[in-house]
Amino acid sequence: MARTKTKTHEASASLGFEAKLWAAADALRNNMDAAEYKHVVLGLIFLKYISDAFEAKHAELEVQRAEGADPEDPDEYRAVNIFWVPKEARWLNLKGQCSPAHYRHARGRRDGSDRTG
Repeated sequence: MARTKTKTHEASASLGFEAKLWAAADALRNNMDAAEYKHVVLGLIFLKYISDAFEAKHAELEVQRAEGADPEDPDEYRAVNIFWVPKEARWLNLKGQCSPAHYRHARGRRDGSDRTG
């Protein structure tokens, strides 16, 4: 007897942010060649990845400060194989440097407008 295929679940789930992520990446790319652009994007993804791990450990060390932990000691991070991220390179610092004018400029390139909303 032939087996019938039943669909139990989708192979890929829609998370709802793909279109926004694609549009943001497209706005950042502008006229840059895709071969060149991948280096920028992959670098940012890597920085975000190590920043998330760093911030999680930093928060843990803040809680343990009374027991002698130092959240600003690079050796605390090296001991658990987490990259040390200097203050000026941390994701929140870099994100804070992006002004509304930068955002409007990128949006204007993508959709021809200069609005932020």
